[in-house]
Amino acid sequence: MPAPTVATQNPQMTAAHVDHSSTNPPDDFSVKPVLTGDKVVLRPVAAADAAEMFAMIGDPEVTLFMGHPRSTLTEERVRAWYASRATTDDRLDLAVIDRDSGALVGESVLFDWHPADRSCTFRIMLGPAGRNRGLGTEAVRLTLGHGFERLGLNRIELGVYTHNQRARRVYERVGFVAEGVRREAMLRDGEPFDEVIMSVLAREWAVHHGRPEATHSPTP
Repeated sequence: MPAPTVATQNPQMTAAHVDHSSTNPPDDFSVKPVLTGDKVVLRPVAAADAAEMFAMIGDPEVTLFMGHPRSTLTEERVRAWYASRATTDDRLDLAVIDRDSGALVGESVLFDWHPADRSCTFRIMLGPAGRNRGLGTEAVRLTLGHGFERLGLNRIELGVYTHNQRARRVYERVGFVAEGVRREAMLRDGEPFDEVIMSVLAREWAVHHGRPEATHSPTP
C-alpha cells in the first residue's frame, strides 16, 4: 500500500515538509496532516466539529464500548478540547470525513507518545453514519501508515474491550496482534469486562502495510 496522500494544515507548506522517512522522523507531532484514501479523508479536528463530536460521544454504541470519562463532559468542554488540538505537539487528532457525503463521521487519534521509545497509542471513534461501510478500516490504515511511514514510530498499541468484537476484527484485519489482557478493566452496570492490549510494530507494517492477509501464501 503506497503512503497516503499528505497535505498540511498550513497552505503555504507542501507535502515535502512532512514527508519524513522512518530514519529521519520529526521531533514531535506539531505538523497536522490531511490524509486521503478512497473512502475517507482524515483532516485536523477543529472547534467547529464540537457539536457533532459531542453527539457521537453520547451515541449508545460509543458509550457501550468506551471507558468511563474521568469527568463530566459538556459541549462547551468538548469545543474547548477540539479548539486546542491544532497547537499540540505530542498527539495527532484527525477528523474522519466520508468522501461520498462530506460528512464528519468520527475521529482517529494517535496519543500517549513516548519519543524515546518511538511508540504511541491509537484509538478511533465512529458515529452511526460511519459504520459498516469500511470507512473505519481505511481510517485505521491511513493513520497507522502516517505513524509508521511519516512519523517514524516503532510501535502503535491500543486497548479494546472484550465485548467489542467488531472493533477487534477490524484491528486484526489491519495487522494488530493481541499481546495481553487487563482483567476486568471495565465495569459496565456492575458487569466486568477484560481489555485486550494489541499492537503493531514497524517491522510488521513494513511487510503487510495494513493488509496481513495479502502476505500469507495460499496452502498448496
